Amino acid sequence: MKITDLKCTIIGKNPVIRIVTDEDISGYAEIEPSKQYIKPHVMFYKPFIIGEDPTNVERVMMKIRRLGSFKPWGSAVSAIEMALWDIAGKASGLPVYKLLGGKVRDKVRVYNGGVRPPLKGFSPEDYAENVLQMKKAREGFTIIKQAIGFHGGMLASLPGSFYGEVRKGRFHPNRGLLTERGLNHILECVKAMKDVLGEDVGLALDCGPGFVVPSAIRLARALEPLNVMWLEDMITGDYIPYVLPDVYREVTRATSTPIHTGEQIYLRQNFKDLIEMHAVDIIGPDPCDVGGIAELKWIAEFADLHDILIAPHGIGDGLIGLAALVQVSATLPSNYIAFEYPVGDPKWWYDIVDGLPDPIVKDGFIEVWDKPGLGVELNEKRARRYLPEGDDFFD
Repeated sequence: MKITDLKCTIIGKNPVIRIVTDEDISGYAEIEPSKQYIKPHVMFYKPFIIGEDPTNVERVMMKIRRLGSFKPWGSAVSAIEMALWDIAGKASGLPVYKLLGGKVRDKVRVYNGGVRPPLKGFSPEDYAENVLQMKKAREGFTIIKQAIGFHGGMLASLPGSFYGEVRKGRFHPNRGLLTERGLNHILECVKAMKDVLGEDVGLALDCGPGFVVPSAIRLARALEPLNVMWLEDMITGDYIPYVLPDVYREVTRATSTPIHTGEQIYLRQNFKDLIEMHAVDIIGPDPCDVGGIAELKWIAEFADLHDILIAPHGIGDGLIGLAALVQVSATLPSNYIAFEYPVGDPKWWYDIVDGLPDPIVKDGFIEVWDKPGLGVELNEKRARRYLPEGDDFFD
């Protein structure tokens, strides 16, 4: 079998790739909707993979892996990797989890990322109402994640919440030392959410990036009595192209509240110090940014050797990304907690992706399916209507 073509299109908001072979088997993968600009970067890799046997996944990846980088520039490499596994599974008639070593678990726990109503404001009452609606969601999530601090608009909307100028723009541009007012506001909002969720549903907190060490430690220590699941990306995080494991270690050693990071990190080499230094308690690589699902599995196993937990990121990975997360999460060691649940957006994505169970999530878990490859397929007839005019993605 040989790769004959690499295609990339935008379906709805998401870049989608297709690897075509000479045996009429195609592999698919999906990229976050915020990265529509990534299409030319995907096509950069085409001459590297044409003519290769797609079932020799690692051989193909050795040609392109070194040519990616931290989020968002690892997305193209990651998507190609997942599409290769999709082909390998279809060609062998096996689900991808079989090719990755087989199942450790028959169902995988997910935490709520994508099933969330709009947050009406940034008061404790607003946060309480918001997580109550998520708690009532039909998926029955056992873990809910909420944005606080510098992640989202909480502190930027509260005058005098931190020392520094408020900057506007995407991707969490603010950073600074919390004031007493800012610290107390975060605490009140977290307490309000915990009052709603109680002991039945775990609360994970997406915090930054943007915290400095003194504020991170103060917040983490103040939250210890509330038993939150983790504090995510306090120092670095989304779209930050470095790791700072020595700085994270300062925070992690100062508190019993679990510290989490990793969604933006590309490749195993960039997790090495974070894990070996025990700089955090939990890592959260995203298969659509870290280099793919085999890369994520390697990192999870290395983390397990060091008693570091893993809760993979995935909120924007779409329905094909969801399938990839299910396949790899079924194979991860017992340091696995849950992965972040992505959804189809717009809703018509559920009409163009075949193979998903209905409902997908039951009582916070997804049962691992046994269909070949990633176990889902783009419905060509239905998906064609959403292609850009003149696009030859399916031709």
